[in-house]
Amino acid sequence: MRAGAAVRLAMTSQIKQPSDCSTMREVRDGVDATDRALMDLLDRRYGYMRAAARIKQDRDAVRDEARKAAVIGNARTDAAARGLPASELAEIWDRLVESSIAYEMVEWDRIRNAA
Repeated sequence: MRAGAAVRLAMTSQIKQPSDCSTMREVRDGVDATDRALMDLLDRRYGYMRAAARIKQDRDAVRDEARKAAVIGNARTDAAARGLPASELAEIWDRLVESSIAYEMVEWDRIRNAA
């Protein structure tokens, strides 16, 4: 865990849970802390894209439509199980996966062109 992530995790423990909020300041503090935690998770996710770019030997392997569909399907199912807007979150995941693929392509090229 990066140092900044550890500090943010400690700060998050001081944030009230949604059901415990009684003021908009508490809600906004919770949203802001959640956004920072999401950014930490995205940083880690893109780190996995860098690892995949390093590991995959064939650039054509970067785009895997079956894997993309599975990831989006899993997000949709998880969202529905939580009572969240599944279709909207599946759209966000589609954009996330496409962004991840584009990032991995750039990293794949960077790694091989740097050598």
